[in-house]
Amino acid sequence: MNHQEPLSAVQFRKTSLATVVALATIAFATIGPSTANGADPCSTTSSGGLNLSKGECQPFAKARLVDGKAIAPASAPLRVKRVINWANRIRNKPYVYGGGHASFKSSGYDCSGAVSYALRGGGFVSSPMPSTGYMNWRTRGRGKWITAYSNSGHMYMVVAGLRFDTAMTPGNGPGWSRSVRSIPGSFSVRHPAPF
Repeated sequence: MNHQEPLSAVQFRKTSLATVVALATIAFATIGPSTANGADPCSTTSSGGLNLSKGECQPFAKARLVDGKAIAPASAPLRVKRVINWANRIRNKPYVYGGGHASFKSSGYDCSGAVSYALRGGGFVSSPMPSTGYMNWRTRGRGKWITAYSNSGHMYMVVAGLRFDTAMTPGNGPGWSRSVRSIPGSFSVRHPAPF
């Protein structure tokens, strides 16, 4: 016959403490360090711009692509949803070199003009910028929701896991792609913290 003695008060407190610690560990692993301790691991970079985080910079939920239109995840911050909505407004516009540089409103857009227009929707830029302007924009490294990739000849951005670009997308102008890789080359990687 298996008989168990009732737990003493000390044993009960130790068992309860162990349970609380275990649950806190599980919660921390589930939530992740970016929200658990207030730090932003996506902006953790070395002096060379290399992101040292291991996957924490992925959005909590990815946008969906339906008939060429990006659908923001319900959990996305409002400003991220606005960037996606504004990008969707111009996704069928033609590619025009320099388009979107003089004004956000244009009959067509080039790469940086398209990205500037979309980022304006979320309130991340106040005026259009060329791709070189994004090379030192905001914070170095990948963002959780928005990341801009730029060099002196091209730029694109990834928003909630989808690439918004004028290269290697359907049509001849700005569009969305599930492939997060654009044309080959070395790009400056920046994001609007904490997004």
